[in-house]
Amino acid sequence: MAIILFLFVFLALLFLLFRMSRTHVAYAKRVFTGLGLGIVLGAIIQWLYGVESDTTNQIMDWISIVGSTYIKLLQMLVVPLIFVSLVKAFTQMEGHSHLGKISAHILTVLIGTVSVAATLGIASVLLFGLNGAEFSQGAQELARIESLQERSAMVADLSLPQQIIEFVPSNIFEDLAGSRPTSTIAVVIFSALVGIAYLGVARKYPEDARTFKGIIDALHRIVMRLVSLVLRMAPYGILSLMTMMVATSSLQALLNMGTVLLASYFAFAIMFIIHGLILAVNGLSPMTYFKKAWNVLSFAFTSRSSAAALPLNIATQEEAFGVDSTTANFSATLGMSIGQNGCAGIYPAMLVAIIAPTVGLDLSNPMTWLTIVATVAISSFGVAGVGGGATFAALIVFGTLGLPIEIIGLMVSIEPVIDMGRTALNVSDSIVAGLVTSKRLHSMNTQEFNDPEQQLTTEIG
Repeated sequence: MAIILFLFVFLALLFLLFRMSRTHVAYAKRVFTGLGLGIVLGAIIQWLYGVESDTTNQIMDWISIVGSTYIKLLQMLVVPLIFVSLVKAFTQMEGHSHLGKISAHILTVLIGTVSVAATLGIASVLLFGLNGAEFSQGAQELARIESLQERSAMVADLSLPQQIIEFVPSNIFEDLAGSRPTSTIAVVIFSALVGIAYLGVARKYPEDARTFKGIIDALHRIVMRLVSLVLRMAPYGILSLMTMMVATSSLQALLNMGTVLLASYFAFAIMFIIHGLILAVNGLSPMTYFKKAWNVLSFAFTSRSSAAALPLNIATQEEAFGVDSTTANFSATLGMSIGQNGCAGIYPAMLVAIIAPTVGLDLSNPMTWLTIVATVAISSFGVAGVGGGATFAALIVFGTLGLPIEIIGLMVSIEPVIDMGRTALNVSDSIVAGLVTSKRLHSMNTQEFNDPEQQLTTEIG
């Protein structure tokens, strides 16, 4: 009876969100409403039945249909998004003149900021006294550790040079199917090669190039329409995901891991400040940036997916900040899979620093810091822009450094909460890369950036 009752309540909440969309309530308000309702519903279920009861598990089985479907659809879109966005960026270029400069500037910002983020992650662990900390292992944590051990086997036997070689695609259809851990960066490389080939064809066979450009433009419109359709599910998916997270997360476990949460969000906040300082050094107002980027950053926070935020990311750069289309597409797409400050920078560096004293790593030695930061920076390539990317990044780092992976599994109780902040930071660093690149190459309309009336006009859902 309890299961039927709560399913009825869940369906009623879904209908409420649907009615809000029909009455044209703003998309961001619907997303945050789903977030809040999910927290409340999950808390009630946990309070009444506990975390591990059969009733809770059965309710979650049904509620997870919506959330899991939403996540799977987002994962489905990652490869098409990367391919069409990156190739389209090439088709909008006038020859090769700025290709190297745009790529070099964006990659410099992404790799530079992820290195700073990794350093900040280590410092945050030391500041909060988490180095050498021990955490309890419950049934949920043990199950996660066992699952991670299976995943780590895919990269455990590869040295760092071998991992770099794995980035290069040998069978693009295999990578388009996402069958390798490094498929994401392989698709990025393939897309870039297709774009470079297009530029060569455009010089010699302009007619064929125009035909190809038309096909890519059509594909881009179709994929973006697909994204729009999937993102309409976001309020419902977030309601489901937040209900599951709160109902199945032990309050005691969250309290036990509270210091890790505080340390993580402290590091995120400082990194956002650093993003603002980078913009200020380049003559752009941090306050203007954060005001105009609020919509896309808040969406990234609630959806926990850089891939889902990609269309808003590109649109925000073009419409609100005056970034040229090529740079916006390049930075948003590359930032989805390279140099993510949250998932591939702060998070894995923090985990390494936490267990450092137990595995003989001396954090008082600058060379230890340099080794960790360099490993994190190189391992940041190819992190998928959907949930689970941070875990894979951590596995790569731990495998490269030869560290035990149990600490990664122990984060399961707070993973969703940390992931919200991580994702917002990931999206921010890709936008900052686009802004800095466009400003330095004099392709930005700074008047649009400074104009408070110049706002994001693209609507989703």
